Amino acid sequence: MLPMKFAPRILTRLETRGVVPAYAGWVLIGLTLCFWIAAANTMAGWLYVLSGMGVALLALAAVLPIRALKGIEIARSPIYPVHVDESLCVDVHLRNLTAQTKGLLMVQDRISPALGQETQGVVDAIAPYQSYTWHYRIVPQRRGLYRWETITVRTGAPLGLFWSRRPRKVDAEALVYPIVLPLARCPIVDEAGPSAKKFQLQQISTSQTGHDGLTRSLRPYRWGDPMRLVHWRSSARFNTLRIRELELLDGGRQPLIIAIDTHCSWLPDLFEQAVIAAASIYGYASQYQGATQLWTVKAGLLQGQQRVLEFLAQIEPQPQDRTVVPTKPVIWLTANPASISALPLGSRYLVWAQTAAQEHWGVTINTELPLQVQLQSPL
Repeated sequence: MLPMKFAPRILTRLETRGVVPAYAGWVLIGLTLCFWIAAANTMAGWLYVLSGMGVALLALAAVLPIRALKGIEIARSPIYPVHVDESLCVDVHLRNLTAQTKGLLMVQDRISPALGQETQGVVDAIAPYQSYTWHYRIVPQRRGLYRWETITVRTGAPLGLFWSRRPRKVDAEALVYPIVLPLARCPIVDEAGPSAKKFQLQQISTSQTGHDGLTRSLRPYRWGDPMRLVHWRSSARFNTLRIRELELLDGGRQPLIIAIDTHCSWLPDLFEQAVIAAASIYGYASQYQGATQLWTVKAGLLQGQQRVLEFLAQIEPQPQDRTVVPTKPVIWLTANPASISALPLGSRYLVWAQTAAQEHWGVTINTELPLQVQLQSPL
């Protein structure tokens, strides 16, 4: 029982270090052994010839696969990031560095188990000093940063009596972004809370009375400056024209901050929904609302579509006893309703739990309804 348990490991070790017989190889070994035993018992010369031919054929079939795997260089092309449910393209390049044609090769890429089972392909022939590109696709079902490194080249050519394979270390890294839902509207972004609206009206009113914005500083007049920006009272005092430098306003809007509560306890499926919601809201707000940022306790403020997606692809919850709440108004994504009351005035929230009415605007996510519909529904 013990030898049978370790037999697969022994055969695998033999195949990666040398060769292992195929089914036909085991048959030929058995026949050659029978011929040799019969020849030893009968002293018949033709049986010795048959057994000798079998040994020679086996020796040749064992050496050729090892030689066929020498002189092959393997490299990868960079793997470009994709979103969940999109095709991840992987290109593996095999180059023949010898003067002999390499053929009948089986290539296996041991991808990360989270991406699926290992993928394999067949290479018919690689001409001397030429390259062959093996191209395949994976459809990832979960976001994340995936790394793997092993490509195995296996062959039984040319006789198919023995198998030999050699693992090669060729590093690969694939980044899978979360799904970004296409939102036609997002009321939680479009409609600000009462304090934010009041602040916006104050800013707009101030900008209208100051023409283009608030006066930040005064400087000497330069050729080409508009006369409407001349500060006449200071100009009369210094006897030279002084120009107002204005603090330009973006329609009274402050940068929108989306914050994920990583310190509360999340169920895995709910946290994936929260990440999808954050990516979707960020994409919508960046397109229609201007400056948008993502905030977490660990990373702080992040800005830029690619940087945010890379971070969201790898983010994981880290439950703590105490939740840290940002000090600025945010869109708060959480599974802990108790944290909502600690948010700054003007904040909004998405909560994946039953919650009572709060002084902040928000949405309680129903996991039985489509997330996209709930993000687009009126508050």
